[in-house]
Amino acid sequence: MSPDVIGLAGFALMLILILMGVNVAFALIALGLAGLAMLMGIGPALSSLAIISFERASAYDFAVAPLFLLMGAFVSRSDIGKEAYTMARAWVGQLRGGLAMARSVACGLFAACCGSSLASALAMGQIAYPEMKRHNYGDSLSTGIIAAGGTLGIMIPPSMGFILIGILAQLSIGKLFLAGIIPGLICVVTYMLTISILCRINPKLGPPSPKTTFKEKVGSLKYTWPVLTLFLLVIGGIYGGIFTPTEAGGVGAFGAIIISLARRQLDSAGFFECLMDTAKMSAMMMALILGAFVFNQFLAVTRIPFLASEWVVGLGLSRYAVLFIILFIYIILGLIFDVFAIMILTIPIIFPTMVAFGFNPIWYSVVMVRVIEIGLCSPPFGMNLFGLVGVVKVPIGVLYRGVIPFLLADIFNIGLLVAFPVLSTYLPEVMLSR
Repeated sequence: MSPDVIGLAGFALMLILILMGVNVAFALIALGLAGLAMLMGIGPALSSLAIISFERASAYDFAVAPLFLLMGAFVSRSDIGKEAYTMARAWVGQLRGGLAMARSVACGLFAACCGSSLASALAMGQIAYPEMKRHNYGDSLSTGIIAAGGTLGIMIPPSMGFILIGILAQLSIGKLFLAGIIPGLICVVTYMLTISILCRINPKLGPPSPKTTFKEKVGSLKYTWPVLTLFLLVIGGIYGGIFTPTEAGGVGAFGAIIISLARRQLDSAGFFECLMDTAKMSAMMMALILGAFVFNQFLAVTRIPFLASEWVVGLGLSRYAVLFIILFIYIILGLIFDVFAIMILTIPIIFPTMVAFGFNPIWYSVVMVRVIEIGLCSPPFGMNLFGLVGVVKVPIGVLYRGVIPFLLADIFNIGLLVAFPVLSTYLPEVMLSR
């Protein structure tokens, strides 16, 4: 059996095992090892496994993941999300749909120190949905913005998605962080415009809240200092060349601890719970990354990524036609897998293809993350939707109807990113070239 046939068979079997419910990391490691054994022999295969395991476990760049996970764990236990929503509500709550707009702004602020899409959706759902319910907001609007706004968690830095892409594709995590800032802010603005349009069409969806004075608006800004402090520590430190992304993760985690202690929101039990949650998530990510590199080694030996690139280039399609086909595939995958599994499964094959077509890898990473999140929020199987239903307690059909306008807004955002790549490449090129 030729190496390319073995590679294709291994990739197909890997997809089957994952769809059957086998742990992604174990499926990747088992099939990668078995494939290497068939191609190289059991001795060299085991040696490759040992070398890859040691290199990944001792790699300095991997330390960035648990540090930002720890930062997110401490942030999730604090009232940062609630206070961000309080501030945003004071500024835009008096508008039609203002509480939903405040939810969008608060998601952007919470994302700046969390890094997880589902965590952002669930945390803000518990805070914002009861408030919108009390003010007679339509369930479709309330749940739609909660589901869509959660996707900002993996776009606005620090983002675990960008960290994983940086590790797997050997890209600068600092550049990826900066690349997500402008697209993330555009998403917030686009969601607010979508809410405004929906409430003009049907004012009952989002009645205005009582007005706040200018003094109350200014006073509400005090709630943003934890978010701004952590964001400036992390992104400002990277931009200023004060420390690397890994060091920024450590500084951010330490800053989150100090802020939580200063605000008396962290006791000894909560501290150790955060450590345990971070350890579990870090172990899961390490297993996924180890599996990805083992399986990537297997695919490299079979030359599948290179053959795939040559085959796609040989089709004679324009590079944008190939891009849109791949983006559509990502939306479908988002209906089935979580964001980390999608990245691990596709980056080894699709990234070389995109580079072969001349696309900027930083720009493509931003577009990929945005499109995957569209899949995670798309009816009928979007994973974020099912996670949110347990929090807001509404029929799934209501959530489906509510999220569709925001999915259209997301598609508009993708069009902007494709038409104007500078939106995601400007900050990395300007800020890290100094």
